[in-house]
Amino acid sequence: MSQSPLLTLNDGVHIPQVGLGVWQLDDKQTEASSLAALDAGYRHIDTAKIYGNEEAVGRALKNTSVPRDEIFITTKLWNADQGYESTLKAFDASMKRLGLETLDLYLIHWAAPQLQKYKDTWRAFVRLKEEGRVRSIGVCNFNQSHLDDIIEDSGVVPSVNQIEIHPDFNQQALVDFCISRKITTEAWSPLGQGGELLKAPLFKQLADKHGKEPVQVILRWHIQAGHVVIPRSKNPDRVKSNFEIFDFKLDDADMKAIASMPQTGRLGPDPETFNNA
Repeated sequence: MSQSPLLTLNDGVHIPQVGLGVWQLDDKQTEASSLAALDAGYRHIDTAKIYGNEEAVGRALKNTSVPRDEIFITTKLWNADQGYESTLKAFDASMKRLGLETLDLYLIHWAAPQLQKYKDTWRAFVRLKEEGRVRSIGVCNFNQSHLDDIIEDSGVVPSVNQIEIHPDFNQQALVDFCISRKITTEAWSPLGQGGELLKAPLFKQLADKHGKEPVQVILRWHIQAGHVVIPRSKNPDRVKSNFEIFDFKLDDADMKAIASMPQTGRLGPDPETFNNA
């Protein structure tokens, strides 16, 4: 059975570089995909309050034979729960749904700058870590200015920034900034939502070269770029094949070809303006 490489976060915690994302999966799909992933060798599951499937992840944790201390669980705070006291309450509620005493990684889902609450929210995250209730804390969809704000305000650097990244939207400037602050970058929508990107001739060419599928080539690119990557699927066979990316390596020419792809822009919301509650 393959095992995901581990990356070391800036607080010393080890995170599996490949995880299962469960966005847009219902309860039944989430539990089934989580169990299939754990059977295939995954040791990292990424959920969120807004996904509505934390309880299903919790059931999978109870029903798997994999010990809890071998599994890395991430969940996220939704915008409507931002603020110091409301963050603490929302964390308790997520932990109850997951059936956990300790969380591996807690993320602020969006900066939602119009709410003007992300600095207070981050202070609550720092408290949760200091109390030992969560091993690592981080953010999602934070631009450099948002990161600068919380670091300056609290003195605590996030361990992770989970952002939209795919080969035709690589956010390299933001990734480079995160590297400079020892913030690990996680990629959501790593396959560009499975649209035109997968049909690009370059990925067909590289897939043929390495005896792999275009999806696997893209996921391998993320690995070699140093991202944590969390592809999602409700198909157990696809969950398994998404993990079969550790038996080949893209060479320098492959990586340069992918890096030179035209940048077509983001598919998801703009972090500067998104504040849906």
